Amino acid sequence: MDTQETPVISNPQQERDFLKFRLAQAYRIFAKYGYDQGTAGHITVRDPIRKDCFWVNPWGLHFKLIQPEDLLLVDHQGNIQEESGKSRLLNTSAYMIHAAIHEKRPDVNCAAHAHSLYGKTFSTLGIPLDPITQDSCRAIAEALGGCKAAILKNHGLLVATRSIESAVFFFMSLEKCCRVQMLADAGAAARNISRDTTKIDAESARATAAINGSERAGWFSGVVEFQLLQHEEGKKFEIPQGGSGSKL
Repeated sequence: MDTQETPVISNPQQERDFLKFRLAQAYRIFAKYGYDQGTAGHITVRDPIRKDCFWVNPWGLHFKLIQPEDLLLVDHQGNIQEESGKSRLLNTSAYMIHAAIHEKRPDVNCAAHAHSLYGKTFSTLGIPLDPITQDSCRAIAEALGGCKAAILKNHGLLVATRSIESAVFFFMSLEKCCRVQMLADAGAAARNISRDTTKIDAESARATAAINGSERAGWFSGVVEFQLLQHEEGKKFEIPQGGSGSKL
């Protein structure tokens, strides 16, 4: 299967259409893995035409149901733009968190926050992840070096990257790191092991992050989730002949 999932874009409107299509897919991927919780959680992408605005889900619509035409276009002051979908309900938390990220971090195009089970549970401990797996090495490097990931205390996980695909992948990776950490700690406690879990040394952690923690690596790893979703749904973005937009 071709991993080069991004179509050839010839104008800003086509780029907007593709990003909206991709963002809606990202919400459905989050729903697939159980990262949704009622109306909580949000993923945003910067608009390629109006760069002071971002696309976000309407409040009150389940992640699994979100389609491109449902998305809201919001500026950094929280104003819903005319290009938005019919439902104009905006989650205030989504605006406050994501507007600050998009405004202060021009290098960030996509940000994702959700109250996933293991991320939310681990966040209550108020401690950083240990480098006990290659995935956690990547997540730690992103949080400290590239500022791509954070564990929000008593809240959940947040990632901020250059692409929708990498945001999905790094969020999934961080969620798995939280799960592995808690399972390892619980296993050690159950076996009355007093010493800490075995850590990966700093040099190996940095080497792993350099290979697997880059934006390009995140995009490449995230693309496969979109391939799978497209196979399951039978929907793929297409640029209509002589126009712009997506054909489902």
